[in-house]
Amino acid sequence: MMYTSDHEALQHWPQPCRDVALKFMKSSMEMVKNVVNILMENVGVKLEEERMNGLMGTKMVNMNYYPTCPSPELTIGVGRHSDMGMLTVLLQDGIGGLYVKLDNGEWAEIPPVHGALVINIGDTMQILSNGKYKSAEHRVRTTNIGSRVSVPIFTAPNPSEKIGPLPEVVKRDGVARYKELLFQDYMNNFFGQPHDGKKSLDFARAE
Repeated sequence: MMYTSDHEALQHWPQPCRDVALKFMKSSMEMVKNVVNILMENVGVKLEEERMNGLMGTKMVNMNYYPTCPSPELTIGVGRHSDMGMLTVLLQDGIGGLYVKLDNGEWAEIPPVHGALVINIGDTMQILSNGKYKSAEHRVRTTNIGSRVSVPIFTAPNPSEKIGPLPEVVKRDGVARYKELLFQDYMNNFFGQPHDGKKSLDFARAE
């Protein structure tokens, strides 16, 4: 469910879930901005409000349902990938099934914690920070325990926003590891490829 305005959401989002989904999304945004500001301050950057709004201008709420599977080892819930945006806020139920790839190449399950949200860093944050922060490569596996429901909120730049390593970070690092490009171009490349880990980031790497 793409968010453009409250009016649009109330008109077009599915009636059984629209009110609670809209409330969840809007209440999450202040928290997401605070997290982004902390991450940016940690690399010596202070984002102006206009820039923040541009980098967080696209918001989408998904509702995912994974039916119980008697042979989960034979299926894939969602293939391995990273999210293309800034941050993803994930509300998951108590079933489990979310895995994140570790630096050593192994996969670790992220067990559900009652009352807690999972925050994933996206590709845009990795690009802006010149690689200081790494987007989370993750996947979802079905289970034979029960059906799984998850509700991610994706935050990403406006399509017309330019993304690239922030000047303050490049000055500190002495090299730009990614090039500047329109987010629309990055998004087109991202959706033009099947789930294949973090290969979509190759499109943004500096030559």
